[in-house]
Amino acid sequence: KKKLRYSAQSNSHALVHHLQVMEFYCESCETAMCLECTEGEHREHVTVPLRDVLEQHKSALKNQLDTVRNRLPQLTAAIDLVDDISKQLNGRKNEAVTEISSTFDELEKALHQRKTSLITEVENICSTKQKVLQAQLTSLLQGKENIQSSCNFTEHAVSHGSATEVLLVQKQMGERVSALARHSFPEQPHENGHLKCQVETDGLRRSIQNLGVLITTGAVGHTSVATGEGLRHALVGQHTTVTVTTKDKDGELVKSGNAILKAEISSSDGACTEAEVVDNKNGTYEVGYTLRSEGEFSFSLVLYAQPVRGSPFRLRAVKPSDVLQSPDDVKRRVKSPSGGGGHVRQKAVRRPSSMYSTAKKKENPIEDELIYRVGTRGRDRGEFTNLQGISTSSNGRIVVADSNNQCIQVFSNDGQFKMRFGVRGRSPGQLQRPTGVTVDMNGDIIVADYDNRWISIFSSDGKFKSKIGAGRLMGPKGVAVDKNGHIITVDNKACCVFIFQSNGKLVTKFGARGTSDRHFAGPHFVAVNNKNEIVVTDFHNHSVKVYNADGEFLFKFGSHGEGNGQFNAPTGVAVDSNGNIIVADWGNSRIQVFDSSGSFLSYINTSADPLYGPQGLALTSDGHVAVADSGNHCFKVYRYLQ
Repeated sequence: KKKLRYSAQSNSHALVHHLQVMEFYCESCETAMCLECTEGEHREHVTVPLRDVLEQHKSALKNQLDTVRNRLPQLTAAIDLVDDISKQLNGRKNEAVTEISSTFDELEKALHQRKTSLITEVENICSTKQKVLQAQLTSLLQGKENIQSSCNFTEHAVSHGSATEVLLVQKQMGERVSALARHSFPEQPHENGHLKCQVETDGLRRSIQNLGVLITTGAVGHTSVATGEGLRHALVGQHTTVTVTTKDKDGELVKSGNAILKAEISSSDGACTEAEVVDNKNGTYEVGYTLRSEGEFSFSLVLYAQPVRGSPFRLRAVKPSDVLQSPDDVKRRVKSPSGGGGHVRQKAVRRPSSMYSTAKKKENPIEDELIYRVGTRGRDRGEFTNLQGISTSSNGRIVVADSNNQCIQVFSNDGQFKMRFGVRGRSPGQLQRPTGVTVDMNGDIIVADYDNRWISIFSSDGKFKSKIGAGRLMGPKGVAVDKNGHIITVDNKACCVFIFQSNGKLVTKFGARGTSDRHFAGPHFVAVNNKNEIVVTDFHNHSVKVYNADGEFLFKFGSHGEGNGQFNAPTGVAVDSNGNIIVADWGNSRIQVFDSSGSFLSYINTSADPLYGPQGLALTSDGHVAVADSGNHCFKVYRYLQ
């Protein structure tokens, strides 16, 4: 029989008896031993014959080997996949290098051709000018020579000639000298010496320095996520969207676009439905589709040939008539909280997140947090009833339009009540339904009054100064002031934007009811960025639209939904010093942050004290975000990381 030896650390006593046969096994110590050991230090332990446990251990080892051996095909497949990607990457690199070399060779050739062309053109221009100048020069030299010759001949005859010679010269040369004196010579230049090559290279150099863009991302499928109820549910005939947020191998957000994302929806019979992928250029993608029949489908989202986490998804499509709408959903579609068309009181109850009431995890929140909140429902100082607009001033004030209390309340940046003004009524200086508010460069408080259909201007201490827009406005909601001191007003009811001078003279007006880029459907609030561009929230079109100072459309962003960058009726809007656009998303009860081009960046973290139907939004002078939490009858201030 085979004798066993064990290390001194694990079985020191067995070493003493290494010449004896190991016939027993201690289950407590998990070691083999001799007969003497069973009566020694292991006498209190459970011991069994070694042969009884040998097969058991062999079987356990075999099972472990089988388990680990089963990993080999997976590892082999993974090795093949990574190797294929590595080879693909090298192939793409070689293609890119070839493309770069070819492009720059062509550019060098084009530069050389242009150089030759310019030099040839210079030579031709110079030659043409020189011909003109040389012809003039020849004429002038000939004239000069004729005059000098005639003068010399005549002078010599006068000085040294006889009387007869003088008479002959006078007759011959007199006519010649007189003719030369009368002759018109080309004394003024027939050409100029101007010839210069001007090559504007600054722009070209900048273009060359930025010439060529290498497109790649660090996105991988297994960490990237898809969100939106459209992953699981859809209504037949209705356009549905989901959001894909790309992440790298460590689960960090990828903030650039251009990833290769493919979407496919297939039914059990193999029929495929086309899905459109829209690149938001910020690492997120909107995938939209419309199903034409009800039933079960497989929804596949593939990033670089690898499935997005959870893909493929089981998708069920039902007819719209099969979905029961809750009363809250119906109200939310029909009635805007703008204050138009009657006094709408909002109850502080939570909205269902969707028609399926599915909980939604918000992707990539930034670490903002609530600093403080002010207000409860009521009519006293520091209490509100359906507050709407909110604004801030450079001297550290927060100004709130307390809509149903028909007043304006002013607080310090730290939430301390400072003053309140406003008397209910329909006369100049009175307030009937204040909805929007802003503070101009002089500290004057400008108030949009929805029901009075005008803009009231008050001094910083609440004294009425003037009103503008009467007779033009139908239902003003948001108001802002641009760098020129112009007052920009969103007319919620007329679905347009007015721009007034501070004295009330109309500068321009743009917009009408509709769904196109230059139309609105219940616009709410407005902000002005550092380029003096006008940013408007288009409530029922679920988008934000940006115009230049003259009202010319520039771009828009947003669509209807709950994903990153989507809206369910946007309301308040503000722009920070970097041009980032902060938007209150009323129906989704959240605040989203976008860059200056409208690409989604992040959320402001409001989870500690959830919003309910946020309205106006502004940035305080110390860089925090103040939001009118209308449904909760308070305003909140959040720390904001720019």
